[in-house]
Amino acid sequence: MNRVEIESTLNNDRVWLLKAMSELSDEQLRRPLTPSEHDPSNMWTAIDHFVHLALIERNFAAMIRRHISGAPNPVGLLNDDSGKARTRDQIMASVHAMTEEWQIEHRGISLSEAIAVTSSARAVSLQLLSELSDEQLEETLPGAPWADGTIGGVLSANAGHGRMHWGWSKDAGLLEH
Repeated sequence: MNRVEIESTLNNDRVWLLKAMSELSDEQLRRPLTPSEHDPSNMWTAIDHFVHLALIERNFAAMIRRHISGAPNPVGLLNDDSGKARTRDQIMASVHAMTEEWQIEHRGISLSEAIAVTSSARAVSLQLLSELSDEQLEETLPGAPWADGTIGGVLSANAGHGRMHWGWSKDAGLLEH
């Protein structure tokens, strides 16, 4: 993806998601919807799904920065720092634990606070985008399973991530009542 496509996608999808979230009632925003992948007794709300996006967006930016600075394992999912391969189950257990910790840390925040958290994360992505050359956007981010695996693709995946969580929330009954 080129710079215009990446920035347009990030901005357009954010506007769409902000509009969708702002149209929800407080009850819809706070209703338990989906069980946590880490601890199924912990239910996620629409706000939990929304604020989760900020964690992943910040993590993607950190991975890209590590790659640009020459880190040999910038993503750190498929292999540990010693180079030992991780199983899919190990990877997912680690990811789910991390997201659970973030969700618990942000539990109970208002929509306005969640917008501020996600806005801050989007600002990190846009700042990073402004610093990268066109050639860097086309580089493969080693170990990145998202989008086409390029830096530009990983940055733009943040837009689709929001739509994915909206879909899960909707499928779980978000718009009922």
